[in-house]
Amino acid sequence: MKTRAIFGIIFIVASLLKLATMWGLLHWKWFERGSEDQWGYYLGIFILLYIGIFLVIESYRRDHDQWLQRPIPPHEEGKRMRCSVSFGGDEYIFRGETFTGARLDTFCGGLRLDLRGAVITEDQEIDIRNFMGGIELFVPTNINVLVKSRSFIGGVGNETNRNIKDGAPTLHIVASNFLGGVSIKNN
Repeated sequence: MKTRAIFGIIFIVASLLKLATMWGLLHWKWFERGSEDQWGYYLGIFILLYIGIFLVIESYRRDHDQWLQRPIPPHEEGKRMRCSVSFGGDEYIFRGETFTGARLDTFCGGLRLDLRGAVITEDQEIDIRNFMGGIELFVPTNINVLVKSRSFIGGVGNETNRNIKDGAPTLHIVASNFLGGVSIKNN
């Protein structure tokens, strides 16, 4: 466990202990001192709790080994590949394989699809169903990207070069997000 996560857990436990003492669930004299200004203490507890949760999340977010690199799923020639992730993080990297479209499903997890090394010779579609998760798409710079999105408390961030290239294949991304997001990049 990383030092950042340990400090985060300490902050979370300390703030929850102070909160339990203020509510009368625990009777520890060490935590009972100075409860005259209740709103100030609630603010302090909230800040400690926020910092603790932030430290725990950031300790795992900055770990580049969190993504489980998987081989490209087998699919029939000309058919879309299908990737599904629940409660984890998977990464699929194309290295010279032909891309024929994809269906990406996430449930409380993350998925990273790197198409920068894929062979895309004609228009393709990526169908995304995202529930409380996140998807990162890395696309080649020599294709067009068109996005259609239906989102509820979520969205799609298209950070690709938006200059339409005549004659270049188009990647159609159809995303349905519920409390989740999709990030599309080409750098």
